[in-house]
Amino acid sequence: MDHLVFGVPDLAQGIEMVERRTGVRASFGGRHPGRGTHNALMSLGGRQYLEIIARDPDQVDAPGLLFPALERLSEPRLIAWAVAVESVADLAKRARAASIVIVGPLDGSRAQSDGSLLRWKTLRIDSPLEGVPFFIEWKDTAHPSQHSPSGCRIMSFTIEHTDPEQIGRVLKSLGVDEAVITPASRVRMKARLQTPKGEIELG
Repeated sequence: MDHLVFGVPDLAQGIEMVERRTGVRASFGGRHPGRGTHNALMSLGGRQYLEIIARDPDQVDAPGLLFPALERLSEPRLIAWAVAVESVADLAKRARAASIVIVGPLDGSRAQSDGSLLRWKTLRIDSPLEGVPFFIEWKDTAHPSQHSPSGCRIMSFTIEHTDPEQIGRVLKSLGVDEAVITPASRVRMKARLQTPKGEIELG
């Protein structure tokens, strides 16, 4: 796992809420130019981090929202997760061989608060199946976990799913084994974190 995406209706309020629960204040990351979002980050230990993300009021006319789930978001929740790979091009070949429809690889970037540009490539799975991760290949840049506020670490990640067998097959075909999958009446992602305020759950 590379990072968890925690969607919030308002970024400032989301930062405050996460700080109250964890004791760690995420730092402003920057804006996604043309994608309508801005974010804040905090390390989860190692090369893993939490991305708190919201719609950017300064980009109301952005042509394509980075995470469409933010359009109908009324309360904070985990909306996505990312898996790091060395080459999204190689993963694309593996997905095609398994008859999995993909979107990408796509170039991505974000203007950081210091004015520098963070760059990556992503690959997304074109499927109505909820809970499937997207994949990220970091370019010639420092990993966000290396310069984000620390103090928390991820202990477990669970996907509650209406069709655990199907999502399990998809994840296995893509070489992903980071998540525990359990049956449920609706799809929900949950992460348990060890924090300065003790163990908490984000979902």
